[in-house]
Amino acid sequence: MVDSRLLDILTHDGLTVVPNVLPADEISLLRAELEAAMAQDVITHPDVFDKGMVHNCMLRGPRMAAILNQPIMHAYLSAAFSNTCILYAYQSSSLGPSQTSYASRVHVDSPRFIPDYATNIGVILALDNFTEDNGATYYLKGSHRDEAVPDDKTFYANASRALCNAGDMILFNGRLVHAAGHNKTNRTRHSLTLNVCRSYMRQRFDFPRLVPQHTIDDLSETGKRFLGMHVRMPTSLAEFYLPEDQRLYKPNQG
Repeated sequence: MVDSRLLDILTHDGLTVVPNVLPADEISLLRAELEAAMAQDVITHPDVFDKGMVHNCMLRGPRMAAILNQPIMHAYLSAAFSNTCILYAYQSSSLGPSQTSYASRVHVDSPRFIPDYATNIGVILALDNFTEDNGATYYLKGSHRDEAVPDDKTFYANASRALCNAGDMILFNGRLVHAAGHNKTNRTRHSLTLNVCRSYMRQRFDFPRLVPQHTIDDLSETGKRFLGMHVRMPTSLAEFYLPEDQRLYKPNQG
């Protein structure tokens, strides 16, 4: 299931594209859920700094929640990163016609730089083709190995584009310098984005408490681990002294 050549590209360049991860019928369902969530957010969160970005997508539709089980994604994360990794954040990344977005600034997703050690991996699930015209992500090959973030002029003079088809998965090192492009078409370009971290790190939200129990129950064991269900903190001595098979923080979590 895992192509070692793609892992080599990820290691060397900081970004790789895994083809054909999502089938066409699933893409349609995901896009419909995402567009409904975006329309609702226009009403409930009209003036936020990252307008158009849907947060905590697992709460906004059953197909977006089911992404937490995605087997190809987990196979690559286990091979390239960690088999005990957890979700840091799960949001959308959409570019409307003639738009840039909060993600269009030149940036890295992880403020921590540890030579030869990734603390975060980014996952982009493309719900539309990523083209130069609709704002495909710019990225600077190999920049994940450099602590310094270049200025915008240097970045754009040397950047590549993450071109891919709808249903493909982009994996990238959290220290890779990148930026969303500018959508010059008349159609919104959609994607789902997940930031993944080491199991000992804190998540952006307390997902085990945030996500409803019925959604957690629908997840596979891998999905539950990914959500952070195996690294919960006890809130009392009673929870701390639970039998091992009931403990909130499971053993061997990396």
